[in-house]
Amino acid sequence: MKKSIGAKTFLYPMPVFIVGTYDDQKKPNIATVAWGGICCSKPPSVTICLRKATYTYGNLTARKAFTISIPPADRVKEADYVGIASGRDTDKFAVTGLTPVASDLVEAPYVQEFPMVLECKVTHVLEIGLHTLFVGEILDIKVDEDHLTDKGIPDITKIKPFSFAMDSMAYYATGPFLAPAFAIGKELKK
Repeated sequence: MKKSIGAKTFLYPMPVFIVGTYDDQKKPNIATVAWGGICCSKPPSVTICLRKATYTYGNLTARKAFTISIPPADRVKEADYVGIASGRDTDKFAVTGLTPVASDLVEAPYVQEFPMVLECKVTHVLEIGLHTLFVGEILDIKVDEDHLTDKGIPDITKIKPFSFAMDSMAYYATGPFLAPAFAIGKELKK
């Protein structure tokens, strides 16, 4: 029997996105965001949710652009740090030793050391309550060449993304291959 635990923000998996923005002095900033995901295929778009009180919120609303760098599992310490420190008073790139790279498509930086980045322009903003949802049209995805499959698409086994679990306030690695999508379910068709 299932037990009700009430309305909470538990969902699995929650991605670990490192969101890049510039402030009004064009200082690069990064912040960890776990509330987001793909929301549309045409145009390709992604969402992120931020509280108004955050430094990233102000940067994002002013510039109408952001990047999402996908950190590999061996960079969990850096990913956690940029989510707990504020860019208002900290140069997160300097502290973590990460390198900001200026996007050539949007007015936002991304992390050179992370294998995958999405460059996004803000197309929609929706105030929900404590959080504001930003929809970003994905203008380009850049992936380190050695993290692509032989078909030229991102390889999850090489990128090694990880997820966040709100209930335990912990990070978890991506697990092993289970089955081919849009195929295994066909075994149940009659």
